[in-house]
Amino acid sequence: MLSTALLVLLAATPSGTDTLRASLQERIAQVKGATVAVAYQHLGNPRDSLFLEADRSFHAASTMKVPVMIEFFRQADAGKLSVGQELTLANQFASIVDGSPYALDAKDDEDASLYERLGKPVPARELVERMITRSSNLATNTVIALVDAKRVTKTLRSLGARQMTVLRGVEDGKAYQKGLNNSATARDLATLMTAIEQGKAASPASTQAMRSILLAQELNLEIPAGLPPGTPVAHKTGQISGVLHDAAIVYPSGRPPYVLVVLTSGIPDEKVARSLIADLSRQVFAHATR
Repeated sequence: MLSTALLVLLAATPSGTDTLRASLQERIAQVKGATVAVAYQHLGNPRDSLFLEADRSFHAASTMKVPVMIEFFRQADAGKLSVGQELTLANQFASIVDGSPYALDAKDDEDASLYERLGKPVPARELVERMITRSSNLATNTVIALVDAKRVTKTLRSLGARQMTVLRGVEDGKAYQKGLNNSATARDLATLMTAIEQGKAASPASTQAMRSILLAQELNLEIPAGLPPGTPVAHKTGQISGVLHDAAIVYPSGRPPYVLVVLTSGIPDEKVARSLIADLSRQVFAHATR
């Protein structure tokens, strides 16, 4: 039986998570004016978790492409669409405000090469891959038109994501002016990434396909930048002016994976935001693999 003195000592000694929390908060405080949310969940130890401002709502930016991907595969599982079907690529979409048409600008898209295939059939699976790995806005809007944003949000609720909402595609200017934006929280994105890793987001085959797509991510300057070289990371970034996010499943060598989501806003310099996310990632990795 533990002595009273030892019990007092243990109670006064910060736990590993408390130490991590203090370390993350100290680093975040170095960026004046920043709003930052963090969600960390060790998938090999459910009690090892940490949430900082995790229920604060942020503009989702491109992180909303994760639930769009989930909905695509769930509809494929249900036989409502075929992963292999082809969609004719068109750069015209309807605003959710009044149905008026709008188009995307290739110069503002991470995947400008896809615009060279306008008017041609493109496999739906390829569009989903480009939506994630290259964050293609043209692919995203095409897939959202196929699966329906309202169904995406309904699936979010069914998976336990209580606040994250997908209202529309990318660059719907009229919707933006009215404040009709896609939103996300760190907790909800962590819930989605956990569901994908644990095979609960869709069928086993579909969740494996989603992990493979996320692992092929080509934009790797945030969470992966804080990890040892070669560490596999299944993740999706998001960025608009003053906003930078990353939501990831990290696979440390020889250890169970963990989920890490970092959402940031109020940081005008993207280099500062990237450095912050990479540093937070580095601190979490050290904690998770201690």
